[in-house]
Amino acid sequence: MKKLLLLFVFSFIYLSVYGQWVWNNPLQAGFPVIQNQGWTEETGQSYSRFPDRARNTVRKEVWELSENSAGLAIHFYSNAPEIEVRYQVKGALQMQHMPATGVSGVDLYAINSDGEWNVCAGTFSFGDTIQYRFESLTKDQYHDYGYEYRLYLPLYNTVRWLEIGVPQGSLFEFIPVSPEKPVLLYGTSIAQGGCVSRAGMAWATILQRSLDYPLINAGFSGNGRLEPEVLDLITEIEARLYILDCLPNLTQENEEEIYHRIVQAVKQIRNKQAAPILLIEHLGYSNMGTHSLYAASVEKVNKASKRAYETLRQEGIPALYYLTREELAIPADGWVDHIHPNEWGMQAQARAVEKKAREILHIPVGTISTTRPVTQRREPHNYEWLKRHREELEYNPAHPPRAVIIGNSITHFWGGEPAGPRSSGSQSWEQYMRPHGFNNLGYGWDRIENVLWRIYHDELLGYTPERIISMIGTNNLGLNTDEEIVEGLRFLLAAIRDRQPSAEIQVVGILPRRDQEQWVKNINQQIRKMAESEGYLFTDAGHVFLQEDGTLNESLFSDGLHPNEEGYLRLAPLIVQ
Repeated sequence: MKKLLLLFVFSFIYLSVYGQWVWNNPLQAGFPVIQNQGWTEETGQSYSRFPDRARNTVRKEVWELSENSAGLAIHFYSNAPEIEVRYQVKGALQMQHMPATGVSGVDLYAINSDGEWNVCAGTFSFGDTIQYRFESLTKDQYHDYGYEYRLYLPLYNTVRWLEIGVPQGSLFEFIPVSPEKPVLLYGTSIAQGGCVSRAGMAWATILQRSLDYPLINAGFSGNGRLEPEVLDLITEIEARLYILDCLPNLTQENEEEIYHRIVQAVKQIRNKQAAPILLIEHLGYSNMGTHSLYAASVEKVNKASKRAYETLRQEGIPALYYLTREELAIPADGWVDHIHPNEWGMQAQARAVEKKAREILHIPVGTISTTRPVTQRREPHNYEWLKRHREELEYNPAHPPRAVIIGNSITHFWGGEPAGPRSSGSQSWEQYMRPHGFNNLGYGWDRIENVLWRIYHDELLGYTPERIISMIGTNNLGLNTDEEIVEGLRFLLAAIRDRQPSAEIQVVGILPRRDQEQWVKNINQQIRKMAESEGYLFTDAGHVFLQEDGTLNESLFSDGLHPNEEGYLRLAPLIVQ
């Protein structure tokens, strides 16, 4: 009896402690947090995809589908050991060919400090209130500030309200809406997400994660018909890429009507926006090899599509691209039914569109880690990496620099603007860097691949510097081979030149490090050879930091890696000369 009483008391205490949860409502964050939405000033207090005024301009069916939250997401930071999401939806929880987890479920991903994505598979229950619970969440290897989380909302249902809960005392912080230009997709049920088993597996959402740009999903089940009223709304959004994938909903039209709609749709977008447009062919049917009518309908719409594309190109419509059914390559078993892909099919389409999008947007990826763009969050106790990215996007176009220096903590904590959390070399910055018009594009603990992400995400757009200084690579030492570091720098410098072809690009070699002086000297020889062969200037500042015996002059450093004020005073003249 005594043991039972003690067990009861312990259970009561345990439940009392862990029953104290803090619930966070995204619509009460105090700033817009619904990602991938568009029209944020109008829609930001709802989970709809179109602004309320569209109710009076688009067809009733389109408007009702626009209230589904397909593609919308909420990003936040948390170090909670458990996370719970509770919400209510408006429509039926599931469909005959799509489970409740796909129609009405949410999907949670965690991004660690090295930018690696992981799925958080939780328990769930569907009822009047839907609940997802994610337990035993691990800690980040670098710090106790938790992960960046991305919560994808239901694909085929309308969210009435939603809250994210964490145990009391846990860190929780919403991430503001991304300021970057989105990719905008106008399509059918396939774009909306039919018929996957969970929200994160729609091909549009897979593409969003792989490109890591905002992506507005204007997929409307059975109603992606290239309608002028919808296109009027779409062209209000200044996207980086427009994707038209509506052919599966046009099979009932004759070839001339399909041709006409595609031509008019492209011209309607081009009359308002200059961004690239990608036309996607009908992906086909699972049974078109054995069903003559389905095969004929695919042939008809794709023939009309190709003819429209060729006409538009002949008329000189710029930045128009095309993706064929053969390039989509949906596998034989990549379907739920005759038309809707399963996860395998969705992944195939996402890969094909990603490949084409990377060609269009000049954002290639390589096969080694230094050539694969990725975010990081290794020292949130000093600064938030994504917050600094937003500051760079805002500050530099508003204060156009004559020169920029791109790097890691050695640059970030030197001085200048946008200001870092501290300035270890303010005297040298004011004496040398500011008079030459430098802005600071340094981020603490960045590696080459993190800078590549930043370049792909517009940090060199909106202004035209005369000089660009690259001083990156030291944080890759020990993680990558010398060859991988040099190749990563080659890849990065090509991306910089692509965005700023008229700028003089200067590469500063890796600065000497305590106990690694000879290693750094050897790799700098390789970096010099690469840089000069590619037509870049190269500066090796190592000699000013070394003693006569080749070892580090410790008096010029705070910790054997980061220069102090005297060290920066020796470095700065070599950069600005």
